Amino acid sequence: MKANLHIAVLFGGDSAEREVSLRSGQAVANGLTEAGFKVTLIDTKDYCLSDLAKADVDHVFIALHGRGGEDGSVQGALEYMNISYTGSGVLGSALAMDKIRSKQVMQSAEIPTAAFEIVHKDSFNSAQSETILRKLGNKVMVKPAHEGSSIGMSVAESATELTHSLETAFQYDDEVLVEAWISGPEYTVAILGNNALPAIHMETPNTFYDYQAKYQSSTTLYHCPSGLSDDDEKVLSNIALKAFKSTGAKDWGRVDVMRDDKNQWQVLEVNTVPGMTETSLVPKAAKVYGLSFVELVTNIVELSIENKGK
Repeated sequence: MKANLHIAVLFGGDSAEREVSLRSGQAVANGLTEAGFKVTLIDTKDYCLSDLAKADVDHVFIALHGRGGEDGSVQGALEYMNISYTGSGVLGSALAMDKIRSKQVMQSAEIPTAAFEIVHKDSFNSAQSETILRKLGNKVMVKPAHEGSSIGMSVAESATELTHSLETAFQYDDEVLVEAWISGPEYTVAILGNNALPAIHMETPNTFYDYQAKYQSSTTLYHCPSGLSDDDEKVLSNIALKAFKSTGAKDWGRVDVMRDDKNQWQVLEVNTVPGMTETSLVPKAAKVYGLSFVELVTNIVELSIENKGK
C-alpha cells in the first residue's frame, strides 16, 4: 500500500502557529518518506487548496496548527473535494478548537474542568474585571477562545491585570475564556485510535506552561512515565479519552490536563492537530508506548484510511 500511496502533507499556513507547523510538517514528511510513502509537502500560506483536486494525491496528512488548519476549515474543503485526510472531521476539529464551547460540552458530559467566565470584546468594560476575579477566586488564566500554543494567554491576579490581559487576548480573538487558576502539576495524554498513550508530566519554572516553555526553553522538563501510580494513570487515561470523544475528535490528538490542590483532575483542552516535531509531546509518549516516529505517523495515516467516512 505504501509504495502506491501519494500523501500530501499540509503545513505552514498563515495562523499564529505557523512556525511550529512548519517544523511539524517537515518532520511528518520525513517520517512518511522513511516509511515508504510518496510524499509532497505543501505550505498552504500561498496555495490554492482547490489545486489538490487535480494533484493526483491519494490522502492528506494535516500538519496545520491553529486557525485554518485545526478548526474544521481545511477539513470541510477536503471533504467537499472528496479527498481523505488524517485526524478529526469538521465538527470535532471546530469544537475542540473552540475553548469555550468545548468547555461547555465537557461540563454537560460531567468531565471535570475548571470554573470559567466568557468575555466578549464588543461588550467588555473594565468594571467587569473585579466581578470576574471575585467570582473565580482572585487568580485567573486568560485565554483567547480560538488560539493554540498558549498564544495570547496570561495570568491575572488583580482587576488591573485582568483588564490588561483581556485587552491582550482581544488582539487575537473577539471571545475570551477566563478560567479559575489551577494550582498543581500539568499533564498531557496523547490519543491514538481508542488508546490513551502514557501520560507526560511537564515541569517548567515559568508561571505556566506557555509558548516559551513549550518551544524555546531549555529548562522545561518532561517526565514519561509520568510518575503517577497505576491507578492514577488509569483514571487520567479514562478522563482524557472521555474528553477527546466528547468533542467529536477522532483518530489521534492530545488532551491537556492539570491536577489541582485537592488532587482532582481538571481538563484544560483537546488538541486535534498537536505538535509533531520529533521532540513534540505525542512522539515522546508514542516512544514510551513502543512506537517509533515513523511507526507513529504511519499509524495515523492507517487509522484515518480505516475510519474514512465513519
